[in-house]
Amino acid sequence: MKKGIFSLSVATIIICLSSCVPQNKLTEEQNKNKDLQAQATAAKASNQDCQTKLTEVQSKYDKDEKDVLGLKQDTSISGASYRELTSRYDKLNQLNEALLDKYNLLLKGNEADTRKISGELQMTQDDLLKKQDQLNALQIQLDKEKAHLDSLAARLKDREARVAQLESLLKQKDNALDSLKKAITDALVGFANKGISVYEKNGKVYVSMEEKLLFPSGSTQVQPDGITALKQLAKALESNPDIGIMVEGHTDDVPMHGNGDIKDNWDLSVMRATSIVKILLQNANINPMRLTASGVSQYDPVDPATTSDARKKNRRTDIILTPKLNEILKLLNNQ
Repeated sequence: MKKGIFSLSVATIIICLSSCVPQNKLTEEQNKNKDLQAQATAAKASNQDCQTKLTEVQSKYDKDEKDVLGLKQDTSISGASYRELTSRYDKLNQLNEALLDKYNLLLKGNEADTRKISGELQMTQDDLLKKQDQLNALQIQLDKEKAHLDSLAARLKDREARVAQLESLLKQKDNALDSLKKAITDALVGFANKGISVYEKNGKVYVSMEEKLLFPSGSTQVQPDGITALKQLAKALESNPDIGIMVEGHTDDVPMHGNGDIKDNWDLSVMRATSIVKILLQNANINPMRLTASGVSQYDPVDPATTSDARKKNRRTDIILTPKLNEILKLLNNQ
């Protein structure tokens, strides 16, 4: 789980600390901010990477199954040829024995008949030797194909076990997400019609809170009702220590032209996320390393329209809850 820390925009840090922070400290904070943005991007990509690798494992599994079926069919054909040659070999043996009997009976006959029978016997023996060589070669080929089939079957069995293990881990993750969603929903039941929605998306649980519940227009100070909701949410998050928490601020596309600490929508989105992170930490025993505060300004709207209703939807804060994927990633990397 990546460390979650507070991320403030560079503009905010400059405004808040320009009078007392040395240049080297400012540069350090800027570098930290860049690192946090990279960590957030990596966290968002990790779940998609899991899904992609699972698809690749399933594709390899299907191909191995087809290979096994083909080898079984080839082995069946070779086995039929082997049985046919064996039958022909037995018949030639019988013919050889009959010729030997005839040879013994005619051994006392004239020399010409004896030579003829001897020649026929020699031809029969040569044919038997050729058939025996063919049978030996076919047996060697059958042994090789059987060994390859056994090896492929073992690999397929191992692959099936890995797929089953991966499916089990994914099911556990899905069950954990469902339980987390229910716990969050139960914790916020009193705010169901007050601008909060809880839903699952891309293997994560989203708690989306509208601006009207949390902030006055253009402000970063959380209102009393919003604080109450965040306190209840913090207690639910406290009992789920294996969940990563990203607080993501969003604004509409109306530009801000502030004269104080908030200069634009980037400032507003990041500072609102930071305010919420602080309230969560103050009201529950949550490891700060689980938390990340970020802002995306107006650039991730739920509704791209420019109507009043669309902008109202876009003015929100998303609290994104991500389960640990370490075991799943470890299994996929061993494929």
